[in-house]
Amino acid sequence: MARRIKADICVIGAGSGGLSVAAGAAQMGARTVLIERDEMGGDCLNTGCVPSKALIAAARQAWRMGAGEAFGIAPAEAKVDFARVHDHVHGVIAKIAPNDSVARFEALGVTVIKDHARFMDGQTVLAGDKEITARRFVIATGSRPFVPLIDGLDKVPYHTNETIFSLKECPGHLIILGGGPIGIELAQAHRRLGAKVTVVESAKALGSEDPELSAIVIARLRREGVEIIEDISVTSVAGNADGVTVTLAAQQGPQQLEGTHLLIATGRRPNVEGLDLEKAGVDYSEKGLRVDERLRTTNKRIFGIGDVIGGPQFTHVANYHAGIVIRNALFRVPAHADHRAIPRVTYTDPELAHVGLTESEAQAANMTINVLRWHLAENDRAQAEHETEGVIKVLTDSHSRVLGATIVAPQAGELILPWVLAKTEALKLSAMASVVAPYPTFSEISKRAAGSYYTPTLFSKKTRMLVRFLGLFG
Repeated sequence: MARRIKADICVIGAGSGGLSVAAGAAQMGARTVLIERDEMGGDCLNTGCVPSKALIAAARQAWRMGAGEAFGIAPAEAKVDFARVHDHVHGVIAKIAPNDSVARFEALGVTVIKDHARFMDGQTVLAGDKEITARRFVIATGSRPFVPLIDGLDKVPYHTNETIFSLKECPGHLIILGGGPIGIELAQAHRRLGAKVTVVESAKALGSEDPELSAIVIARLRREGVEIIEDISVTSVAGNADGVTVTLAAQQGPQQLEGTHLLIATGRRPNVEGLDLEKAGVDYSEKGLRVDERLRTTNKRIFGIGDVIGGPQFTHVANYHAGIVIRNALFRVPAHADHRAIPRVTYTDPELAHVGLTESEAQAANMTINVLRWHLAENDRAQAEHETEGVIKVLTDSHSRVLGATIVAPQAGELILPWVLAKTEALKLSAMASVVAPYPTFSEISKRAAGSYYTPTLFSKKTRMLVRFLGLFG
């Protein structure tokens, strides 16, 4: 007989969003149940954000050893011990894991159940031998790698983000299917660690980004030796003595790539299966749960957050959703999710960060826009560090309110934050132009870009005439 548990809120999925809801609700006094069938911390901690950034950090260190010539430092060949790189990556996971552990959440007062959850009806979930009845439910089951239907793929070994970080030997030739952020980040990282890398993309690499700025990143990868093949489809995959053979549908006829390892990075799919959502009256599709602006599903007692609802699939979005749900579910405040100022970062070198509208999106909406740019070559700190490849591009409306910003630069993910604030608060450029930026820093590019909006007026003929006129009075 199932053990019955009554709760104020029951969270299904212990990824970033689910953990945030559970921790917040429990500390606010709500009886909270958290159900997770796999690892605490979800994709982000175990197979996504954390291991990928740890691998990228190791790759950057290896690359820097050979990049000292411009500073008068003789380049040295990095001797990469890939098994120790693996240990570094998993050591970082282990250091962060206690923050997401069962022990920590039980100490916060959360009832944690490690089992598979499925709905019995609109207000009851069964997890193992436990039957949970709650006033509100939150589905935070995340997403998994999307594996396309390619002839022969099911007959060869391949990696996704869920397995690539388990490698203890550097791939001889890593073929990556997919030129989105995940594929491009891991391409550069593995190349810097010693692998030959080929990226195959059916459209354009980093195709969701501003092409003017993504081109800088793609050019950098190509100079580092990453082969990027665009606008081409994969027709089949087969095994060979050394690994895999990927056949491409090239215009001149079939083209074959031979590699030792294959990584699938062709997007993600929401985890909606196996929950018996129909019994709970929750509508969904292969694109995710159907939710309203308050993140409520078609059963208003049940919320959906993070990757499982489709839309922007980022850890910070799931955490943002968690706050929306807390306000709606616990405090009955009709809080709405607004994704117009959600930033995103591609963690290449240089990084590519964006918030708001791109130029093409603004043009598609027939908006009157101003486009401002400031290049890193005009930044003194960038010159001192020989990091002059990059630019900031800012869009404003006709009233100088910020519509969007894109940055290609070292640590662009850190530099984008003031523009997230500007977009969130609908600030005018004058707010950014008037701040005092420390010198010399990369952050000056934001002030410079904003200030360039006022340059034509500030140094106009009318201004010069006014200054001369005022000078007549002493």
